[in-house]
Amino acid sequence: MSSLSFNSFSPLDPQNFSEESKMVVDFISEYYKNVEKYPVRSQVEPGYLNHLLPDAAPYCPEPLETILKDVSDTIIPGITHWQSPNFFGYFQGNASTAGFLGEMLCTGLNVVAFNWIASPAATELESIVIDWVGKMLMLPPSFLFSGGGGGVLHGSTSEAIICCLAAARDNALKKIGPDKITKLVVYASDQTHSTFQKASKLVGIPTSNFRCLPTSFSNDFALCPDDVRKAMAKDVREGGLVPLFLCATVGTTASGAVDPLEALGKVAKDFKVWLHVDAAYAGSACICPEFRHHLNGVELADSISMNPHKWFLTNMDCCCLWIKEPKIFVDSLSTCPEYLRNSASESKVVIDYKDWQIGLSRRFRAIKVWMVIRRHGVDNLMFHIRSDVDMAKRFEAHVAEDPRFEVVVPRRFALVCFRLRPKQEEDETEMNSRLVMAVNGSGRAFITHAVVGGIYVIRCAIGSTLTETKHVDCLWKLIQEKADNLFLEKPGLDMED
Repeated sequence: MSSLSFNSFSPLDPQNFSEESKMVVDFISEYYKNVEKYPVRSQVEPGYLNHLLPDAAPYCPEPLETILKDVSDTIIPGITHWQSPNFFGYFQGNASTAGFLGEMLCTGLNVVAFNWIASPAATELESIVIDWVGKMLMLPPSFLFSGGGGGVLHGSTSEAIICCLAAARDNALKKIGPDKITKLVVYASDQTHSTFQKASKLVGIPTSNFRCLPTSFSNDFALCPDDVRKAMAKDVREGGLVPLFLCATVGTTASGAVDPLEALGKVAKDFKVWLHVDAAYAGSACICPEFRHHLNGVELADSISMNPHKWFLTNMDCCCLWIKEPKIFVDSLSTCPEYLRNSASESKVVIDYKDWQIGLSRRFRAIKVWMVIRRHGVDNLMFHIRSDVDMAKRFEAHVAEDPRFEVVVPRRFALVCFRLRPKQEEDETEMNSRLVMAVNGSGRAFITHAVVGGIYVIRCAIGSTLTETKHVDCLWKLIQEKADNLFLEKPGLDMED
């Protein structure tokens, strides 16, 4: 019989933790210092990593130095650098020192605060922070804990919308019967984020009951309240269906469009429909008084969400969700197994956030948001947003000065949608697509595209934390350079005078 093996394995030794954490912090600091030197979009081919890493896990431990060298040699080349000042694609994923420090606290404390008793401070800080942000956005008191509503921090808008849909569904089925789920209908525009359609399927709404209403240039791709009213009335009158849920957006992904909340809220009220406001991107801007009008009418909504990890200097992941009637939410999502029963929960005087989300386990996100707000203050958060908007105005002016280009839809925040203007419209998509590929292939910047009103547009989304005016100017020079090359290659494509 072999003897037992005793070793000094200590996976959370305080001294080692301090030393190795400093090594990783130094590694990340160097990464930020040099991030501008990397190609913004990863240049690797699919499957590259399989050729660089072993096909089985190591049996014995490896030094941290070796692992970090592998990060430099194998992982960094396969990253698209979202924190590069030359990243202008999708919508930004903000980072900041405060956000990183908050994430360190979240990860280091590593609490699993699914109910109040599992970590009272985590629960109570979350309810305080969610009210802080709600007040920064000047939300009506009915959305705040202090006013009878409440909120929760999720990981993404996807989770927030699924939870809202589930709550709306269950509340409706209590009234019309659980067998009537195939009668429920949800409404959105062709600019609404695709996550809403996915969420609808996940909560059991038939695909045939998803109404994707068209938008157009005539109203800057905002959802038309009259179209929504007509669609709901038709569903009730001709199909015997039950309108359930309407999703409005403040800052759509494709073009930054803003739906008219007040008018849509009146339609929702008339049909007793749950109105959710998806302000994932542009909601952050509404802490600035000059942008707050985009939330006018939010008092008619049942829920609203925004993502601090997009434009609020809060590292991934974090989504704020506010609910007017938490009881409807909790009734739909709550579970109470015997092993989680405790006197605090049964007293009904505490919040158990497990009943505000899909899963049981949850991260201490509140400490990260708390750190960001305290370290920056509202004043600096507004400065950050205004600075990005000013740079977007500058880029927009560059586009307007070059007759070969045009801004396709009005800029509202820090997203500029533009395109090359070929004389033959049939070449428009090809030329602009080639321009995007040329810019991204250079490694000097990264941009993405969308299609609005049948037109292929190039999106320049400004908001990465390290982006400065010089980077915006360099992007424009790069775009002009690549456009010049395209027309040298294909001289038959004359431009508009």
